[in-house]
Parts: sequence; structure tokens; C-alpha cells
Amino acid sequence: MSTEEVEGLRAVLESGKRPRVMFAPSAGQMAGQLGQVVRLDDPSDGPEFVTVRFGKDELGFSPADLLVPPKKMPAPRAPEPEPEVVAEPVLAGPPLLPPAPKPTITTMETAAVEKVVAPRKPAKVKAPAELTVTLTCQEGVWSVQAARGVKVVAKPTPVRAPDALAMVALLDAPAVREAVEDLVSAARAAAEEEADRLRRQLAEVEARLAELPQS
Repeated sequence: MSTEEVEGLRAVLESGKRPRVMFAPSAGQMAGQLGQVVRLDDPSDGPEFVTVRFGKDELGFSPADLLVPPKKMPAPRAPEPEPEVVAEPVLAGPPLLPPAPKPTITTMETAAVEKVVAPRKPAKVKAPAELTVTLTCQEGVWSVQAARGVKVVAKPTPVRAPDALAMVALLDAPAVREAVEDLVSAARAAAEEEADRLRRQLAEVEARLAELPQS
């Protein structure tokens, strides 16, 4: 979707309407389906600033994942007219034989027909993609990110160590909580050691400064 098309969507939203868009092949499993634009944020906030409602979900997309749907869809083909039946002339001759009796269907045959013509099962409704939230610690720095299926809905965001401990405390998983506490303790010990080293360096610098005569 080009910049001009995005500005066109913004103008439609400002008029009080919610324009429709089509998901491009880069949108994954939703490609070719239609959604409804509900909000346009500032592009400087990130590439996925177009909020689209699909079913009951509202997800952020970039303009590269969206297309402007065609204005006219191909019209369905009209059914072909049935051929006109021309009645055959009745020829004079001997009287016609009485019509043959209609075949009767026995109870067993009726049961067989009902078994063959069974009602079709309703189509299963596809469940929405699952939401996965991941808490990561790398070199003492904590971050959290979220994904809905294969689409990332929240990029890695920094998290303070106390907040990480609060998140894990909500889980009924003692092993996970203990592992997180160990990581936080190790990070605290490393920070204290670095602080002691800096204090010693500062003391050495101040001692050298005290030895220098004042001008």
C-alpha cells in the first residue's frame, strides 16, 4: 500500500467511516481476506501503525501487509436458460396402454436412502492464533515480547529486575521462580563488585589529587 493510499484511508477515517482493506501475501494465513481499518497512528511510532479489525481482534499491520480491495468484484454468471420442451403431436391409432404402476419403495430401501443422504456436518470455525508472551534475560538485562501465532505484536521491551520477579511470582512454578531469583542475585552481586571497584579507583584518584600541591 502506497503513501497516497494510506493518506486516503486517513481521510476516510476522519470522515467517520471505517474503510476496508485486503491482507497481502506477506500477512501470512490471512492473505486474501478483508479487514476493517479502525485506527491510523503516527508512522514514527513504528512500522505497524495501521490497526485493522479482523473478526473480534484488532491487530497492527504495516502498509506493506495491506492492499486496497478492488472496487468491483466479478459478477456471478447467470444460469443458462432451460431448453424449451416441445410437445410431440398425438398420432391417431389404437388406444394407448395404461401407464405402468409407479415402483414402491420398501422400508429397507427408504432407510438406505436416508443413510446415504446424511446431513452434512457444520464447518469448524478456525480458532484465533494463540498469544505467546516471552520473558528473556541476557547478560543481566531483562526484556519481554509477545507474538500472536507467527506475527510479532510486541517487540522486545526492557523490563526492570523487580518487575521480572513480580511476573514470575504470579506463576505456580517454583523451579522457574528459583531460576529467576538466581539470575537476579548474580546480577546484583556483579553490580556490587563493579561498584566496589569504582569506589577503590575513586579513592586512589582522590589520594593522588591530595598529594598534588595547590597553585
